[in-house]
Amino acid sequence: MTAIRLRNVTLRRGGRVVLDALDLDLAERRIGLIGANGSGKSSLVRLFNGLLAADEGEVEVHGLKASEKASELPRKVGFIFQNPDHQIIFPTVAEEVAFSLEQSGLPRREALKAAVPALARFGREHWAERPVHALSEGEKQFLCIIAVLVMEPAVVVLDEPFSSLDLITRRRLEGLIATLPQQVITIAHELDAFSVYDRVLWLDGGRVRLDGAPGEVVGAYRDWAEAQAAEQALPGDTLLEARP
Repeated sequence: MTAIRLRNVTLRRGGRVVLDALDLDLAERRIGLIGANGSGKSSLVRLFNGLLAADEGEVEVHGLKASEKASELPRKVGFIFQNPDHQIIFPTVAEEVAFSLEQSGLPRREALKAAVPALARFGREHWAERPVHALSEGEKQFLCIIAVLVMEPAVVVLDEPFSSLDLITRRRLEGLIATLPQQVITIAHELDAFSVYDRVLWLDGGRVRLDGAPGEVVGAYRDWAEAQAAEQALPGDTLLEARP
């Protein structure tokens, strides 16, 4: 069974069409989404867990139709936002993880007891009593991923997970992502991250411009982006003018 299926999906926001009659079957284990800002990437992935609802067409996630079972989608699709501070709501690490366990059905008291063993699965039990504000950006991102994974979703969506990370932290996060058994769908502007992915989709104006192997799609997108940058260069932009 295809993990995620879209049929003739159109989404409008503020009177503008942001996704235009999309038909997709997303079954690969690792899928990347690329495209310029405003191309529809974040809107697309927000359909998968019910954060947005299609105006037309049907979204189906692991057999659940979004139009009928939207409230059940977050249990199937774990979502990690670009900014961890938009996701973390509790003052300590253990409380944040316990909240996720509560969402999975555990009573509050049991969830608090289970938080430390849950952190131990990821080698982070020593974080349990740490204040969230004392964590680095990379540690906060890792915490968000842990808080999602303890709910055991079938799909993990990462929206710009590397944007505020240094190179060392980014490599650690990439290593963690590589080990996940779930299907992973990632939005990123760091295009080299997709070299080990199974499939990459290039979105442009709410439609799929190219869909295929990472090398082919990323290469085409780079060429297009370079051409766009050259066309839109400001007078006196010597860095662009000097490019071979």
